[in-house]
Formats: sequence, C-alpha cells, structure tokens
Amino acid sequence: MTAAPGTEVTVRVPATSANLGPGFDSLGLALALYDDVRVRVEPDSAPPVTLHVEGEGAASVPLDGSHLVVRALHAALDALDLPRRPLTMWCTNRVPHARGLGSSAAATVAGVLAGRALAGSEPDEEAALALATAIEGHPDNAAAALMGGLTIAWTDGGGAHAARMEPSPEIGVVVLVPEAELSTATARGVLPAAVPHADAAHSAGRAALLVEALTRRPDLLLAATEDRLHQDYRAVAMPATAALVTRLRAAGVAAAVSGAGPSVLVLAAGEPAGLDVPDGWTSHRLAVDRSGAQARVAAG
Repeated sequence: MTAAPGTEVTVRVPATSANLGPGFDSLGLALALYDDVRVRVEPDSAPPVTLHVEGEGAASVPLDGSHLVVRALHAALDALDLPRRPLTMWCTNRVPHARGLGSSAAATVAGVLAGRALAGSEPDEEAALALATAIEGHPDNAAAALMGGLTIAWTDGGGAHAARMEPSPEIGVVVLVPEAELSTATARGVLPAAVPHADAAHSAGRAALLVEALTRRPDLLLAATEDRLHQDYRAVAMPATAALVTRLRAAGVAAAVSGAGPSVLVLAAGEPAGLDVPDGWTSHRLAVDRSGAQARVAAG
C-alpha cells in the first residue's frame, strides 16, 4: 500500500562514470557528486504531479509526468501493483546532463528508490537494478549509482546483475567537463556492428587488468584504461574529447572518455596533478562515492 498523504521520501544519488576505458557497458565507478530528490505524497484532490527543479537541466527538463524521475517512480509502483498517488517533487540536480556522468541513471535510480520507499518495500538492490535497467537499457551506470564504489554489471536471461568491488583508497579522480552536450543515442549511433577480433581481445584483457588496477594496483592505471572497442569510433562525434584524451595519455595520464562522453575521466594513483584544462572545460576533483544511493522516509 502506498504511503499516506504528507509522507516524504528523500533520495540522494551519486554521479557515475561508466566504461572507464575498456570496460564497455560493464564497468562503472560512483563519484561524490550528487542529485537530491524529495517527494511528498499529496491528498487525492491534488494535481497528479507538481514538480520543482533547480540546478542542472532546470530550464530544459519537463515539469510533468514525463520527467524521468516521475516515470521511474511510477514504474516502481506499477511493478508492485500499487496505485499512483498525487505527488509534489523537488529535484536538486548537480550531475551535468548529457555529459557522460550518469545523469539519466541518477534520475532513474532516484525514482525507483523513491517509489519503492513510498510502497514500504524493503531495500532490494537486485530488484531496483532490474527495474532501472529496464528503463535505462543497460546496467553499468545504474549499478554504480545504486551500490557505490566500483561495479561490474552484466545481463543474462534472468535480467541485470552486478558485483561491487572496493576501489583502492589511493585512487584519485578528476572529471573534465566541456560546455558541449552529447546524447547517448548519438554516441551509440556511430559504433560499428562488429569490431576486429584482435581489438575485442585487447579490450577484454585491459578490462580485466582495470579491475586489478582500481582495487589493488593503481600503478597499472595507464595501461589498464587503454581502449580499442569504442572510443576511437566515437571520436567523430566528439573530436575535442578525443584530442584531449590522446594528449593526456601521451603525457602519461590515465584518461578515458567518461561513459558516452563528452566528459573526460582522469584516474590516478593519488591526486592527479599538472592537468592542463582547455578553454571551455571545467575541472572537478571528486572522491569516489562508496555508499551508493540512499533513500529515507519521513512520515507526515
């Protein structure tokens, strides 16, 4: 049964970076940059949805039931065969939109957790991941947002799954964010239907090495973040990003495209130093989030 009028749920969800170079559609890292969502159940006489948004995307996201957080919340209630109640929602967005930092996964996870919390369901990462993946299409960002730390996600006939690993405390992260946006659909649209076997084998080996580098051997990060599976193909859609990654790696910096881009993720053993930030880009030095998304219910 859904919560009574006046009940509030607050959810905090971290930004995420997926792929991390060779771990295409599987590896994800949670970052300490957060979106906050507060939801209040209203009386049945209230409008179906009243939405307030501030921060990233405030001028462009829909302010009705088509908003991604609302859709995910409703999907969570529908999955539990529970009725939808009128809601007021406040979204404070800090994760940049369309930059490869998991903003859509953050919104989806926030809605799923808020809906399940309003329904009084026990925390269930597997069920939340399954629903978030059904909405998102792939589990890499959603897994990291839900679980925090480093995640390895995959799908099979039984749905989406993920395993969490603890990143080394030595790992330092900088995200370089350009002014330009790039949709995930555009970034995926330039990928070929097939890649050479040698490139696939190379990426499989480097993805395995990357897990070791992120958890125990940060000194291996430069080699471990080398990719041949997707980044070169996407360069045509984000040439400035490709050029920056190439320049940083030539200088010995473990840089990769963050998610679908166009942001650049820099990983280091310790604090990344000496980064030359191009004009039109902003630099964010972030900790690794180790807790994942958090939801809290307060009765009215």
